[in-house]
Amino acid sequence: MNGFSLYCRYLGASIRGQMQYRASFILMTLGGFLVTFSEFIGIWVLFSRFKSLAGWNLAEIAFFYGLVSVAFALSESAARGFDLFSGLIKTGGFDRVLLRPRRLALQIAAQELQLMRIGRLSQALVILIWASISLDVDWNAARLGLTVMAAAGGACLFYGLFVLQATLCFFSTETLEVMNVLTYGGVETAQFPISIYRDSFRRFFTFVVPLACVTYFPILEILGREDTFLHSPAWFRWTAPLAGFLFLFVCFQIFGWGVRQYRSTGS
Repeated sequence: MNGFSLYCRYLGASIRGQMQYRASFILMTLGGFLVTFSEFIGIWVLFSRFKSLAGWNLAEIAFFYGLVSVAFALSESAARGFDLFSGLIKTGGFDRVLLRPRRLALQIAAQELQLMRIGRLSQALVILIWASISLDVDWNAARLGLTVMAAAGGACLFYGLFVLQATLCFFSTETLEVMNVLTYGGVETAQFPISIYRDSFRRFFTFVVPLACVTYFPILEILGREDTFLHSPAWFRWTAPLAGFLFLFVCFQIFGWGVRQYRSTGS
């Protein structure tokens, strides 16, 4: 609880700092909403021409889009410290972090909470609500709980990717752009059902980076569709989002290994 209290105080300081310039915060939030909304317009244009994609209609794809965007907005706002980790390495600031008698992950994660990501989050919620209304989803406590679990698992998965991105900085100093293939590219991938991709691609994003576990499988259960990829049982679709939490745990273990390889900047 002491660590959690400190984490909240860090975040409180970050929020107060951002709110010093409220006009800038409002404009950046609005800009984030409009920019991400334009992404969905591209999907809408695609379906206005082709009507369906491998048997999936616009409302179903919108459900995928909304859920993965909610997850990414949450992780991106909370994992900003790991996203900017290369700066700590290059300036030697990580040495200062090592000297403090607190957990490293807590100090890095609590450096900044990006409030302006509310724009992306609100846009994703609008799309998700519209999709559920269009699909006439029969909401109950179980389906609502699965949706929340999928969003939380997705947020953990993307958070883990940011942690892996930070780990690479111990060996390359700079953040490698290849990680964007898994973070931002992963968002683009998960906006569509994993079943539309080729087999090797599907297996990678199911068993290595389990994007399908936090989007495709739970959404199948929520929408009442059959699994044409793994032909998975219902219990697997209900528990699949837990893979996101496990992935984050593994990523933190890898980060700890990277810390043990660190030899300072020498500057």
